[in-house]
Amino acid sequence: MQLYLPVADLPVNIFLVLAMGAAVGFVSGMFGIGGGFLMTPLLIFIGITPAVAVASVASHIAASSFSGALSYWRRRAIDPALAGVLLCGGVTGTALGVWTFTQLRALGQLDLMIALSYVVLLTTVGSLMFSEGLRALMRTRRGAVPPRRTHNWIHGLPLKMRFKRSKIYLSVIPVVIVGIVIGFIGAIMGIGGGFILVPVMIYLLRVPTSTVIGTSMVLTLVTMLFATMLHAVTNHLVDAVLALILMVGGVTGAQFGARAGQKIRGEQLRLLLGLLILSVGVRFAIELVIQPADLFTIRELGVSG
Repeated sequence: MQLYLPVADLPVNIFLVLAMGAAVGFVSGMFGIGGGFLMTPLLIFIGITPAVAVASVASHIAASSFSGALSYWRRRAIDPALAGVLLCGGVTGTALGVWTFTQLRALGQLDLMIALSYVVLLTTVGSLMFSEGLRALMRTRRGAVPPRRTHNWIHGLPLKMRFKRSKIYLSVIPVVIVGIVIGFIGAIMGIGGGFILVPVMIYLLRVPTSTVIGTSMVLTLVTMLFATMLHAVTNHLVDAVLALILMVGGVTGAQFGARAGQKIRGEQLRLLLGLLILSVGVRFAIELVIQPADLFTIRELGVSG
């Protein structure tokens, strides 16, 4: 059954898009992430221009993050102060990202930039997560004790603030910088950034796991909602029909993914997630090698015109 997408300006199989939304929702529920790093490439691979894919997936991520953030809020697993500082940087980074997005689109280089960003970011993060998950799995099998976490140079920075819910005393400088980076790449690439934000907050900022996921969801919710509004107003690229279909599939798949994730051990989840992220990055690299570079320019001109 074909359905015409008005902003994307092409017909798609509604059942295919629903299946994609369900599959990404399953992954999101299993790993506790937004899934934008997987949804945006899938849309691009079926012919939707990267510009429309990025803008439309932002709304899908915002909707998906809302229910999760609400659930964590009710369980008092969100640090309001930490979320507020993160948002100071996140909103700024999102605005900067949308401005950069608009400039690259005007120059006809947006599609190529998105593809290159996915290749670099996903292969790097995927490789690191896969290797860390593999080491953790080997330690578990050998019965070794995990290395003890110690404070690093970040904890010696000035302008410190006490985050009572997380029970940490930390400089606001790295927190704001992390928010800016996550907001920027989210606006450019159409990803919530949870798969980057959560490890950074745990391993670098030493935020306890009891509050890190809920707090990261608040950042994802606000930045993606803000990105959707800016994309809709400045670039007119948000396809509401596409976003709605993805939401329906995503909500359904997330329920099953959450149940599956509870049956898999933490180190196995990290290993699988790293492999998945790495696979998407490699797939994008193959796309760049196989397809001629001017294809991205032709797609972008089609959107711009």
